Amino acid sequence: MPVERLQKIIAAAGIASRRKAEELISSGLVSVNGQVVSELGSKADAEHDHIRVNGKLLKGAQRPVYVLLNKPKGYVTTVRDPEGRPTVMDLVRGLGARVYPVGRLDYASEGLLLLTNDGDLAAKLMKAESHVPKTYLVKVAGVPTPESLAKLRGGISIAADKGRRVRTAPAKIQPVREGDNPWYEVTLIEGKNRQIRRMFEEVGHHVEKIKRVRFGSLELDVHPGKFRHLTLREIAKLKSATQ
Repeated sequence: MPVERLQKIIAAAGIASRRKAEELISSGLVSVNGQVVSELGSKADAEHDHIRVNGKLLKGAQRPVYVLLNKPKGYVTTVRDPEGRPTVMDLVRGLGARVYPVGRLDYASEGLLLLTNDGDLAAKLMKAESHVPKTYLVKVAGVPTPESLAKLRGGISIAADKGRRVRTAPAKIQPVREGDNPWYEVTLIEGKNRQIRRMFEEVGHHVEKIKRVRFGSLELDVHPGKFRHLTLREIAKLKSATQ
């Protein structure tokens, strides 16, 4: 097996996501052949080196697993929740491999969620510059004016965490169902925290429902709470979309 970066080896073994693996290394919780390694650029050979994470000997790389889940409302997109709420991991038991969510859907949102133990692909998909489109069905309270929709389509300044403000990238927004509380199809090429809710709040409209129906070339095609494995063709398309 070739020499590779430690964080990549740890992610491939299903211990943690690539980002979490970097935190473990920086915290001095990873050792190679008995020596603590804390530099992120460090490399090792997973086949010949003895790698320990938090004292436990690392086993070989897991087979890559790619899962499409239809997340219902009332689940958090984390591996564990300190408040004891149900997590999406409760819905994908019995896989025979440890997977992690790619990005997130908030507690009240539903729809397509990708989970995998392929740390490389997950990291590429979560980078804003990957420009992989994600499409949502969104129900809002009240009817936005054409001027408000034009602002959202062109990019708008929204509140971010810690009191900051950020500008969104242009978005595609198409009406789906008219009424006092209309539905829109919204396609984004980024994934800022609670972005859709904050975009519509910025123009005076509360978001009542959000359902993600597409992620790149993937389409939501399973019932709420159910999941399926991706086909080889779907995996290849996702990987090519990040090149």
